[in-house]
Amino acid sequence: MTETLEPYPSVSDVLRIPELAAGAPELVTGDTGLERRVRWAHVVAGREAPGLLDGGELVLTTGAGWPPGHGESAELDALMRTLVVADPAGIVFELGTHFDATPPALTAACVAHGIPLIVLHRVVRFVQITQRVHQRVLAAQNEALEARAEVHAMLTELGLNRSPVDYVVDRIAATLGSPVVLEDAGHRVVAWSGGDAGVLKHWAAPERLVHGADPDLPAAATRVPVEAQGTRWGWLTALPGPPHAAGRETVLELGAFALALARLADADGETWLDLGSKRLFDAVLSGRYSGERELASQLAAGGLPLEHRVLLGATLTGTGDFGAHESLEAAILQTALRRAVAPEARVILAPAPESLGAPRTLLALMSFPPGDPRLSHAATPQQHPLAARLAHEIGMMLPETTPPSWRAHLSIGVTATRPRALISSLERVAAAGSPAGSPAGVSAATRGATPARVTVQLAEERPLAYLVRGLAAAPELQEFASSLLDPLFEHDRMSGTGHSGDLVTVLAAYLTHPTNRSLAAQQARMSRSVFYQRIALIEELTGAELADGETIAALTVALLARGEL
Repeated sequence: MTETLEPYPSVSDVLRIPELAAGAPELVTGDTGLERRVRWAHVVAGREAPGLLDGGELVLTTGAGWPPGHGESAELDALMRTLVVADPAGIVFELGTHFDATPPALTAACVAHGIPLIVLHRVVRFVQITQRVHQRVLAAQNEALEARAEVHAMLTELGLNRSPVDYVVDRIAATLGSPVVLEDAGHRVVAWSGGDAGVLKHWAAPERLVHGADPDLPAAATRVPVEAQGTRWGWLTALPGPPHAAGRETVLELGAFALALARLADADGETWLDLGSKRLFDAVLSGRYSGERELASQLAAGGLPLEHRVLLGATLTGTGDFGAHESLEAAILQTALRRAVAPEARVILAPAPESLGAPRTLLALMSFPPGDPRLSHAATPQQHPLAARLAHEIGMMLPETTPPSWRAHLSIGVTATRPRALISSLERVAAAGSPAGSPAGVSAATRGATPARVTVQLAEERPLAYLVRGLAAAPELQEFASSLLDPLFEHDRMSGTGHSGDLVTVLAAYLTHPTNRSLAAQQARMSRSVFYQRIALIEELTGAELADGETIAALTVALLARGEL
């Protein structure tokens, strides 16, 4: 573990010691280097003593045994260079015993190396000063040891409790009193805490995403690797903040060690990958950003390039019986989509929250280079290049035991070039996408596949659904939908003779194929005669004529707003 001088007293602290203040100190070099840390105090005398310094000491000297300082002295100049090259924390030079003035060579060497030079104009007892400095150094060391033990105990407890990675980062940030960011080996932000999203600007540079470069951090930032057993999984970075008794770098290294142990227990790295994506989606979908710039920073820090790129929102949903645990289904869908966009494009994936998207739905934010062939216009949905690529990848991984009825449903939004438009596109396509049944615009992604495992739905093929679902939360639209559909919902909730409970389903099938009642009856899975009876009952309950074009449009909007179409 790298040693840090942070807990030690600074030269500025030492200047406040009464025994030193009694010597009428003068800062010959001004305020330069006063923040340098003092790890010990050492009295220097003779020409050979400077070579014995280790660095970081407060040097106390009267110039005893030095070459005379009158006029030019090459020997004295060489000695002064040797003294400052040893990198002392500061030099206290007492006048009167051997020198009446500060040697110019000493002043010049201190200025050149940023080392504070304190001249004492009165005679003091060096032994008292060294005692006081050593007391402070030892007290600081004890405090550092206690603080280090406290931090180590806290992080060990978090590890034993198997605390989530983001909570560990939260505790490290609270301990240091500054923002802390955890990134993976590809410099994508996994978790961050201790500040607003503005801190992520350091991870959002376009060239960093393209070339995998380190973030451009402030000089006072502290950065340590997260690694164990010869494997580096990422970096833990603390932005500038107040000093810590244990040393900021020490705290960060202890935190990195705790995170590395947790990473060892997560052999596949899914925790890091899922956490970073989930936190990003939670933030952008809940509106936790102050503007376009902050939103762009969060997306870019999460690994999604934005500058000079074509952005696309989509959802990917497993439908039907998968025949195995849902975790395997989710893993296949995620891996297949990542492979489908690789290597030129980037994708961020996360499970859809309950309020957005159907169960077993993944949200996807994708970034493509301009002119990418996977975004090419297709004559029909089943010919969409991205969907075809996805179908191929799923076919490579799908277990042979998967039931024939299982499908992966891909809903693709409209393309965007700005972050806000991308998020809006994702929200609307998640609401408009409906893998149930065979709505208009949903087709097999591959011709001749047996079975066709991927269906695709394009937002541009269902512009009305895309528009209405985006406005579905408006009270006026919900009131409009209720006024038209409540008689049908009420009838479906009732039981007994004449109450089949399927009027809304029948209406959805009819509106999907308004010019072909036979096909609509087939979709509703009932005979044509029974279907026609249901249509007549719907017209009676709503007082509407289903052959009227305006009525069809109004009912379509109502069903879309209620999520039934």
